[in-house]
Amino acid sequence: MPTLLQINTVVNYGSTGKIAEEIGEVSIKNGWKSYIAFGRNERTSKSNLIKIGNKFGINLHVLKTRIFDRHGYGSKRDTISLIDRIKEIKPDIIHLHNIHGYYLNIDVLFAYLSESNVPVIWTLHDCWPFTGHCSYFDFVDCNKWEKECFSCPQKKEYPASLFIDNSKRNFKDKQKIFNSAQNLTLVPVSNWLGDLVKKSFLKKHQLITINNGVNLDKFYPKKNSEFIKKRYGVGDRFMLLGVAASWEPRKGFQDFIKLSRLIDENSIIILVGLNEKQIKVLPDNIIGISRTENVSDLVDLYSSADLFLNLTYEDNFPTTNIEALSCGTPVLTYNTGGSIESISLETGYIVEKGDFEGILKSIRLSNEKDRLELSELCRKRAESLYNKNDKYQEYIHLYNGLLSKGLDE
Repeated sequence: MPTLLQINTVVNYGSTGKIAEEIGEVSIKNGWKSYIAFGRNERTSKSNLIKIGNKFGINLHVLKTRIFDRHGYGSKRDTISLIDRIKEIKPDIIHLHNIHGYYLNIDVLFAYLSESNVPVIWTLHDCWPFTGHCSYFDFVDCNKWEKECFSCPQKKEYPASLFIDNSKRNFKDKQKIFNSAQNLTLVPVSNWLGDLVKKSFLKKHQLITINNGVNLDKFYPKKNSEFIKKRYGVGDRFMLLGVAASWEPRKGFQDFIKLSRLIDENSIIILVGLNEKQIKVLPDNIIGISRTENVSDLVDLYSSADLFLNLTYEDNFPTTNIEALSCGTPVLTYNTGGSIESISLETGYIVEKGDFEGILKSIRLSNEKDRLELSELCRKRAESLYNKNDKYQEYIHLYNGLLSKGLDE
């Protein structure tokens, strides 16, 4: 029985944690033994879990980041302990996800990975692996990462540094550290991110794009929209929905506020994932809901919405888009990152960032279409392209291919 070890900030929580969990589930069904090592937010899992470090270690790592801008260089002892555990379980494949998040030392980890003969897969969920500081750079239109980062315009954004700018040093160190692993396969989850990787210092590595998937048994069109709209006070108004894990500036919260002043009285906006402070400042035609991990509640909202709006200014391959499609709801997204890749002309709308005339026009067009026919088109697209069982089976094929290659050599 081959053994898989995945490493991610969280497990069975948030988008990347759920992806790691579901890959683990698929691997188990295919006869693998599955482990997931994680830094925080422990949840139940079908895989064997390995907790990395503790809250004290995370806090020290946060402090090192805030003062010295050396994110990824704390947690040395915790990472050494992880490597000891890796040597015990002897995985056949090591699968990395987000290795940022204040819980791992990238220098220590990659020193081990470069010495071992274990094939390493790294699913790239953002741009942090090839920048000197940030996870995304579209918001500030920065392309320094193509040659060398310095004087970071987003120093105070995640992972925030309040004092020192070490983006130039971080860039050079990452370039050396990440390229030290010879048996490394990179898996961006969008074509957009794959194209960026080809321009970065990671371009020498094998590159295979695998989109995220969604559980179609959990995310499906429900037939209770009248009840849900009545529950939230929507009535017969055209329901616009936005969902985010946290409404940071790049997610477009202020654009929803501005949009609320432009839509007519026959439309209403529901935003999911807001904090208490954000909910308090909402206008009357925006209904605010705090973050929920209740999938059934999310599916109710997705299914009841007439149009899902993703007004993000920078993103990779948003899971929310394919969750909405799975529930039979068309998607409107800004033309940014890989967000546009999940929709077609029949299942959504693409507008330029901040183009409110384009948003209003798309809302009118969507309102004129047959809702049942549109729902069927959205669901069919999700079924054909984003079934998690199909998408994560691609990882199993990749694992098996790398193992076979190793045996041939």
